[in-house]
Amino acid sequence: MWKPDFFVSLQERLFDLDDLHSFSDLSTFTQNIPIEWVESALHLASKATIRRRRLPSDQVLWLVLGMALFRNEPVAEVARRLNICARGLATDHLLAPSGVSQARQRLGCEPVEWLFRQTGACWGSERYPGDDWHGLQVLAVDGAVLRTPDTPALRDHFGSGNTGTDRQTPYPMMRVAALMNVRSHVVLDAQLSPYRRSEMRLAETFIDRIPNHTVTLFDKGFWGADLLLRVATLGTQRHWLIPARKGLVGETIATYNADDRLLRMRVSPQARQRNPDLPATWDVRAVRMAYKGKRQTVFTSLPAADYDTEAVAALYRERWEIEVGFRDIKSALQHNAVTLRSKTVDLAYQEVWGLLLAYNVIRREASQAALVHGQDPTRIRFKFAYQYIAAQLIVMAAAQPLSRTGARLSELRAGVAQLCLDHRPRPSRPRAVKMSKTRYPLNRQAAPLK
Repeated sequence: MWKPDFFVSLQERLFDLDDLHSFSDLSTFTQNIPIEWVESALHLASKATIRRRRLPSDQVLWLVLGMALFRNEPVAEVARRLNICARGLATDHLLAPSGVSQARQRLGCEPVEWLFRQTGACWGSERYPGDDWHGLQVLAVDGAVLRTPDTPALRDHFGSGNTGTDRQTPYPMMRVAALMNVRSHVVLDAQLSPYRRSEMRLAETFIDRIPNHTVTLFDKGFWGADLLLRVATLGTQRHWLIPARKGLVGETIATYNADDRLLRMRVSPQARQRNPDLPATWDVRAVRMAYKGKRQTVFTSLPAADYDTEAVAALYRERWEIEVGFRDIKSALQHNAVTLRSKTVDLAYQEVWGLLLAYNVIRREASQAALVHGQDPTRIRFKFAYQYIAAQLIVMAAAQPLSRTGARLSELRAGVAQLCLDHRPRPSRPRAVKMSKTRYPLNRQAAPLK
């Protein structure tokens, strides 16, 4: 039967199990997600018990990942199909939907969050041939929103978008800020919060964990002396790049060419009030470029002596890759189901951490397949790689588990490596807000920020 450790077995031993009914056997885990990570994550579970339940925590952890792979299936059906049950076959009389929900509540969100952060820290800094830019890894920071079911508890916790009138968006919304490697598309770190907390405040929670020898691309909404100076000063060779905002004034102190100069800008009183250690002024390099028939300016900490104008101008176009990553999560993994399935606060966080973890596992396996077959990881089509891997896992589940493990892994990666793009098309339509407003009265009682 198909065992729920399918995520870890992709790396070396696809379904190479000594005992089909012993999921917790340590020998079934391999280096993709080491068993030490799993054990450390499960120590964070809020409730411990000596009772061997039908759904113990180790199996529920993989159920959360199964929910991310099979978004269109009910959670109880995911558990049944993955045979997630301590007593063998997960039949209907052994697993009730209420039992699955209670098992997820016992697990909580902390173990899944910890496991995601561990994968991001270890896999996000992995280097692949040709993925460096002038010796630097290219990262990006951006945010997105996910909507939750409209229950009183979720609306009270997450809040929603408000308008100038007594109307609000029809669903509560969770805000996500993420740090992504734009070449491998692995998410290094992320933070979740209610809607009313800004993306910049979320990014500040993981900005110190940006690796050395990197350049991080930001959207213009992240402009701020405190944030950007922390990126550049709290490490070795940590640079940033961000589009210029309108209305910013700076004094030119050096001119490199007609499209490249060094500005000295004042730090705002508000920023210095939040952080008294900030200097009164800071120097910013301004690079002008032509993009889609318009002249645009980007600010950066990259020194002109080491990085020329044309290279810096071309680099910022890669910021779109983090938007591609968010699209893959929402469109491919979520099957365009814009509303999460969990109806309690803790399980909503658990579900999203599971989404990010499953996304990282698929991205890394796609990158490893590209590396084995001499392909560029950025050319792997995430949607088809995800569908191919999921389909192959189902097919392989019917095979003898102890036979042809190496051959099946080779076939799997060979198939993934064939799912490459010949080019990277860009959207031809401008982005637009598609969520309609409702006539429900606005709830003025804002929940405290978490």
